[in-house]
Amino acid sequence: MGLVIDLDTCVGCHACVISCKGWNTENYGAPLSDQDAYGADPSGTFLNRVHSYEVQPAEGAAQLIHFPKSCLHCEDAPCVTVCPTGASYKRVEDGIVLVNESDCIGCGLCAWACPYGARELDAAEGVMKKCTLCVDRIYNDNLPEEDRVPACVRTCPAGARHFGDLGDPDSEVSQLVAERGGMDLMPEMGTKPVNKYLPPRPKDTVEEQIDILAPLLAPVADEPKGFLGWLDKALEKL
Repeated sequence: MGLVIDLDTCVGCHACVISCKGWNTENYGAPLSDQDAYGADPSGTFLNRVHSYEVQPAEGAAQLIHFPKSCLHCEDAPCVTVCPTGASYKRVEDGIVLVNESDCIGCGLCAWACPYGARELDAAEGVMKKCTLCVDRIYNDNLPEEDRVPACVRTCPAGARHFGDLGDPDSEVSQLVAERGGMDLMPEMGTKPVNKYLPPRPKDTVEEQIDILAPLLAPVADEPKGFLGWLDKALEKL
């Protein structure tokens, strides 16, 4: 199970960040704490963050790309390999990587091993935190069926986040990856992340945009009328 994130659709609104923080603070596991939240040097624990980059493609106009990032639930997860207590583990039934907080000693080895920076040490609890794919939602029969998806997916107003079985080639998310050329994040690391990113589509150049708008930019009248017409003629006599 995993996420497919459409970088062409994400608008960087951070709704996924807020919904993730809210759900994982109020429900699953220990709350995600904040330190000096309203002070001069605030910090906090977030399982999902959105980074923004200005990108200049080889062709087309420059683009502002919003890049959401959380745990990618890798097939070959280095965080699981290095954990000295076995607190970090990958579930066999659905591939979700989780942390057993009661066994975590907060040593930070998993954060050091993760090439994506997807692990965070909760300063208040002293344990490592990470995206759980909202495992307490997706299998919860007490929730309406439409809510049995990660909180970030349910909240995204742009429909940029998709959830499903990426191990099934016929699933909706797998077909979306095949159609749009879904990519792994940093494939050179060999972790085989389950989550995929759909690349942004090229944008029109400035010249092409002007050509499209040209008919709308034509003057509404060939000659000024009324007061402006009189003023124009008066100025011509000077």
